[in-house]
Amino acid sequence: MAKIHMILQGKGGVGKSLIAAILAQYKVSKGQNPVCIDTDPVNATFTGFKALNAQRLQIMNGDEINSRNFDSLVELIASATDDVIIDNGASSFVPLSHYLLSNHVPSLLQEMGHELIVHTVITGSQAMDDTINGFAQLIAHFTSETTFVIWLNPYWGVIEHEGKSFEQMKVYTSNKARVSAIVKIPDLKEETYGRDLSDMLQDRLTFDEAIVNPSLTIMTRQRLKIVKTQLFDQLNSVAVL
Repeated sequence: MAKIHMILQGKGGVGKSLIAAILAQYKVSKGQNPVCIDTDPVNATFTGFKALNAQRLQIMNGDEINSRNFDSLVELIASATDDVIIDNGASSFVPLSHYLLSNHVPSLLQEMGHELIVHTVITGSQAMDDTINGFAQLIAHFTSETTFVIWLNPYWGVIEHEGKSFEQMKVYTSNKARVSAIVKIPDLKEETYGRDLSDMLQDRLTFDEAIVNPSLTIMTRQRLKIVKTQLFDQLNSVAVL
């Protein structure tokens, strides 16, 4: 049985590809060989990480998304023996979600012996409402055979509403039973940690590649090592992984 990790969120620019890359690197660190697939038709960021061997799934016919092309995704998943990590862009969120639900793909995967895990991201500031609504839509439409993992990304601002943290918000407390884990991306200071991580992602480097890169300063590599440890320590506690 393979675990199918799908990153879904209708809001763009909130860190979906970052999550996909972190998951893939974590799996590799555990001696696994995950199948990495990028379905973003606009920004194939995940594919840019050469060390992760992510393959790009072509879902466009001319200038339009052809939902039938998602059949190829199911074929790739069906024969998988290793875990699969799928990064999906904001522009294909609605077509892919509709395809998965209208074709009863979650139950089909279960029949195949696979487990579907949807990872979604919540961020702060102006994008918070959009990401919370995105999570609410996913939880409402996907049936109980789908497990959810929430990633909290404070890059754009503190994730709270009227003094309540995400864990205190109704959208979470009402759906807590469906959520396997919450992963908190560290609140990184722009001048040091944040800048180092941003540069690493811009260069499409994995943590391991950056940490041994002699062109980076000693302290840059040290800070990236700390961030990696903070993230991976949390993932070690996520039973569904």
